[in-house]
Amino acid sequence: MQDRPIRKIVHVDMDAFFASVEQRDDASLRGRPVAVGHAASRGVVAAASYEARRFGVRSAMPSTTALRKCPDLIFAPPRFEVYRAVSAQIHAIFADYTDLIEPLSLDEAYLDVTADRRGLGTASATAEEIRARILKETGLTASAGISYNKFLAKLASDPRKPNGQFVVAPGRGEAFVEDLPVQRFHGVGPVTGAKMERLGLKTGADLRRQSLAFLQHHFGKSGPWYYAIARGQDDRPVNPDRTRKSSGSETTFASDLTDPAAVEAGVAEMADDVWTWCEKAGSFGRTVTVKVKWADFQQSTRSRSFREPVTSLAQLQDAARLLMRALYPLPKGVRLVGVSVSNLEKVAQSEALVLS
Repeated sequence: MQDRPIRKIVHVDMDAFFASVEQRDDASLRGRPVAVGHAASRGVVAAASYEARRFGVRSAMPSTTALRKCPDLIFAPPRFEVYRAVSAQIHAIFADYTDLIEPLSLDEAYLDVTADRRGLGTASATAEEIRARILKETGLTASAGISYNKFLAKLASDPRKPNGQFVVAPGRGEAFVEDLPVQRFHGVGPVTGAKMERLGLKTGADLRRQSLAFLQHHFGKSGPWYYAIARGQDDRPVNPDRTRKSSGSETTFASDLTDPAAVEAGVAEMADDVWTWCEKAGSFGRTVTVKVKWADFQQSTRSRSFREPVTSLAQLQDAARLLMRALYPLPKGVRLVGVSVSNLEKVAQSEALVLS
């Protein structure tokens, strides 16, 4: 461990990506509170500009709540094809600096720049040049975190947002995390965060004071991870070959549905969306799952796994429809339906055509 060269990791995170693209492409939106999404009563905010965030508008917030917080909020319909195209531009820039790129989403990625391909001297200088090129070539700003591991680099991309960067130098990781709320830590979701709160674990320092045995007792397999990150430790490499585990699509209806035919039409539409992704990616799943959110916000899921990947739209639609019918008769109105595929396998397009 002591002989291992210190990694230089950069976490690049675009600033309010979807909303910033809309403001870039429509001058009338610049400087104004913008939410990407739909203002319909069942709409959800996909992204919010920094002007909207000042009012408390956040992604995943119901549109009605967002409008109560910010009555002047402007909704821009999402244009995912545009966001994907811009993301491809950004990743092409990354590729000039390293082959070790691990995308987390359209708007963020880890880069291992230990090799210093451009001879810039430091990871900080590399991040600075990458951010400058993103601004020049896309008109968008990005923030970056720089450190010696992924966990710290991701945390470090927040303090100077938007359009800034921050370094956590070797030997400073433990001190950096000790005052941070545990809810900020990657891998600590709302449920785990609430449990930590009940146990009196509010900050990184609180977490560090606990023994490994204590954390394993209360958090099982995640205990060693929490023990390590409380000390600023993370040995995970940047993984450019990380494979996607699932793909799904869901929709919230304008009003609760009680007609099975209307519900199944929604399921079929979501299956179509998933199939479009499968074809483009050349990845097909062996497990099909249908999710239903009822009028009272309770959820139900049904899944079926096949011996071979589902390689035709008809097969995916049939499987999703039968899974939905397993929930009949409908006990209450249906607010949302979703379809996903998992246990993905790469299948050549020609092979998929033969199988279908």
